[in-house]
Amino acid sequence: MKAVTYDRFGPAAEVLTLDTLDDPQPAPGEVLVALAYSGVNPSDVKARAGARPGVTRPPFPRIVPHSDGAGEIVAVGDGVDAGRVGERVWIWNGQWKRAFGTAAGLIALPAAQAVALPPGTSLQTGAVLGIPGQTACHTVFSGGPVEDATVLIHGGAGTVGYLAVQLARWGGARVIATARPTAFDRVREAGADAVLDYAAPDLAERVLAANDGRPVDRIVDVEFGRNAAVNAAVIAECGRINAYGSAAVMEPVLPFYPLMFKAVTLEMALIYLLTPEQREYTCNRLRAALEQGALDCPVQQVLPLADCARAHDIVAQGGRRGAVLLDTQS
Repeated sequence: MKAVTYDRFGPAAEVLTLDTLDDPQPAPGEVLVALAYSGVNPSDVKARAGARPGVTRPPFPRIVPHSDGAGEIVAVGDGVDAGRVGERVWIWNGQWKRAFGTAAGLIALPAAQAVALPPGTSLQTGAVLGIPGQTACHTVFSGGPVEDATVLIHGGAGTVGYLAVQLARWGGARVIATARPTAFDRVREAGADAVLDYAAPDLAERVLAANDGRPVDRIVDVEFGRNAAVNAAVIAECGRINAYGSAAVMEPVLPFYPLMFKAVTLEMALIYLLTPEQREYTCNRLRAALEQGALDCPVQQVLPLADCARAHDIVAQGGRRGAVLLDTQS
């Protein structure tokens, strides 16, 4: 099979190569998936660049990158229902703690990591569900239902934030989002009731005003360090903050007592490490949202497998309006 690999950290164009590897075979409990698309995420880019804290060399001699993808099951290992052959699936944790991810024509992995796609859901959408979809769904719903709650979503125009806006609205919440002014209309179209400039010096006051003077019940945050003071000011008593990023301020100052005296729950969400129960709940919620037509997963660009380095560079630049995918059969 064709696959993109790397054996050292460095710039995408220097370390990513298109190779021919032996076709994998499913071990007991595994399925073999013929991949149609591989999703490229910031975490894949950082892993290839060697940007993860404390990691100085790749954990395996040769790595096929990417955790997200979608395709069709073409074979199963012992102990897996043979009826799954032919099933259209999406992949989670394809390359998490494993050498071979989804930037290839085939992947063999545990059967639970290949999730059936609802009828009518495209394989391109499936390739977005692993990291962006699950992160959005978990951070919105990990504290329970959001019906009649107010959810503040920082970065509502980002890949995860855009999906989180849709899911929170589908869940029955009032949604306040932050974004750049140029993205306001897009975020409103996703379902936000109010969209605010993330850089406004009086952001806390604007959030409260957008919620009729009341504090918000939940916060989904892509930049926890930068937003810590605002979050402490606007979160309700017994509220919940789900943070999945803090790239701008990697060592944030935590306003401990303002949060403690509101009994706030703070979750550092890492979608790779969900418990089995959390994973099942998140997958089921995503499926329901897709079946009800409540979730649009925009794709900005699809590139051939050979252009993996270019895809990494596009993701690293940021400012995208959708996912970047590789056509793994091209």
